[in-house]
Amino acid sequence: MPTRRDFIKSTTLAAGTTALTAATTSQAAKPDVKTKNDTFRKELLECLGGPWPESGDLKPKKLKTEQKEGYRLEWITYELEPGDRCPAILLIPDGISDKSTAPAVTIWHQHAGQWHLGKTEPAGLAGNPMHHTGAALAKLGYVVLCPDALCFEERQDPEKKLTRGNYERFEFLRYTVAGKCMAWKNILDMLRAVDYLISRPEVKAEQIGCYGHSMGSTHTWLVGPWEPRLKALVGNCCLPTYEGIHRTKLLHCFPNFIPGIYEHGDTPDIASLIAPRALHLNLGENDHGTPIKEARSGVKNIAKAYAEAGVPENFSSFIEKETGHVLSEKMWAHTKKFFAKHLS
Repeated sequence: MPTRRDFIKSTTLAAGTTALTAATTSQAAKPDVKTKNDTFRKELLECLGGPWPESGDLKPKKLKTEQKEGYRLEWITYELEPGDRCPAILLIPDGISDKSTAPAVTIWHQHAGQWHLGKTEPAGLAGNPMHHTGAALAKLGYVVLCPDALCFEERQDPEKKLTRGNYERFEFLRYTVAGKCMAWKNILDMLRAVDYLISRPEVKAEQIGCYGHSMGSTHTWLVGPWEPRLKALVGNCCLPTYEGIHRTKLLHCFPNFIPGIYEHGDTPDIASLIAPRALHLNLGENDHGTPIKEARSGVKNIAKAYAEAGVPENFSSFIEKETGHVLSEKMWAHTKKFFAKHLS
């Protein structure tokens, strides 16, 4: 018959075993960095609207060409989805051909409430000369693709029933009720843009980057996690966190809003998924579209993610003091230096 001592001994051993099991279980349950990233990536994909369709025949068409000083322009279209074509402008530096190839950059244009502008601004044909970045990169020897985003320039309402922001609002709501969002469609279109660049014989397929200002910066950190063929990504003046948006009651453009994502993470967590590929972010300290308090913390979190991935050197950022929502000379200098380093 068990004694009191036997009972105490057995319960003490049982408690120790339970504690050890709990500790072991707790340690095993603690996710490592890769597991956390994989989990968040899965959650992000579900919130965006699920996987994108496989790329098919782009059915590219060249509409016209025009020679500029140091490069030529090609007006093109290619198929994004059946019945949905993207108008774009391709800039090819003089001397670049299938026998003398070059790195390439695709540019995501800004929003600015200027729905009549899209590809033609970075291509150097319209808009603010500050943002004629595609023309500037072509002069530096890069093949550059400038596509229209949905709702901009040639991709406004084909029936002309809805104009300006009303058509963008309609498209956002249309995708939302279908269980997707505007960001899902924007990402799909950007994946197709890379498909198109890869298809061009003038392009070095292993040396492709992207650049975007404002909404184009949002597009950069949106597409980055899903497009491994982009080796170097630059976002200029747009890293609005949901924390900052809520604190300042900021009304932002539709691609920034992914239904249900905030319970899983914030926008810097999305950008962190780009690691280990190279990413650079420019920010203005006084940018009304990026509350800087939260953005500073976000940049630190991205840097931490790159350090955990073992490539801290592949992430860089520049926050310019007393500067707003612009592409300053210093920001552009950082951009050019970054592409020269990672796409050369």
